[in-house]
Amino acid sequence: MALATYKNAADFLLTTRAVLEKNEAANNLILGLCLRLKNFPEQIKAAPYLATVADEHGLVVAAVMTTQKLIVNNDRPDCDHAVAMLAQNLLANQWSVPGVLGPSPVAEIFAVAWAKISGVSYRQGLRQRIYELRKVIPTESNRGALRLATENDIDLVAPWIFAFTQEALSGGEMAEARESATSKINERDIYLWEDGQPVSMAAKSRPTATGIAVNMVYTPPELRRRGYASACVAALSQLLLDTGWKFCCLFTDLSNPTSNHIYQQIGYAPVGDFNEYIFEVTT
Repeated sequence: MALATYKNAADFLLTTRAVLEKNEAANNLILGLCLRLKNFPEQIKAAPYLATVADEHGLVVAAVMTTQKLIVNNDRPDCDHAVAMLAQNLLANQWSVPGVLGPSPVAEIFAVAWAKISGVSYRQGLRQRIYELRKVIPTESNRGALRLATENDIDLVAPWIFAFTQEALSGGEMAEARESATSKINERDIYLWEDGQPVSMAAKSRPTATGIAVNMVYTPPELRRRGYASACVAALSQLLLDTGWKFCCLFTDLSNPTSNHIYQQIGYAPVGDFNEYIFEVTT
């Protein structure tokens, strides 16, 4: 079994892409992130960590880390030794690992291995489910319409992105939210559902070979339980399919039964679970 690290995402993808695309929707996060690193190198703020562990049968584990958590992916269930090698390499090269995110079993295997060799403790973070949609089930509500967000919407979208990150990800700064709003609007990624006024938001993200993700789904609390998020996501998903994408995918928080229910109502089906673990220095 051998570990390899890569200086750029293009080289990493040469080794991993064919394997990851066998389950493209479930692997959208690592694929989409690396494709963005490859296609837009000018946006890289710090050199990423890119690594694989393989044996004579092929890829066992792949891992990517930019400025946030380590994303780890396994192609086979017998990956404990490969994950331990990955942890040792990170420690030997003095990488700081704030957390890990990946398919439920391998993320926990890494958390245990990293805690053992680094001396940190870990706690459970988000428990998420990945969904895939290939055909939209129309929603019952006909109220409102989808439109692309424009520069005139930045003062609306930025606070909504900030509220989304606070609610869904338990973090983020307003300045970062405004920067994200500006960038995503300029890239034509943000969509709004309007019913007399903007009432809900969703974005497209992480295009891969044949699919694309939907994220940043947000409706202000005072406008919820009216079907706006369902209508927004259904309309955006249909637009993306009509554009030529074979499927859409999205992540949900398993602690939020409402979002898991509404996405299934419009045609999203589960394809896998992701767990997050947060590392904390033990005092």
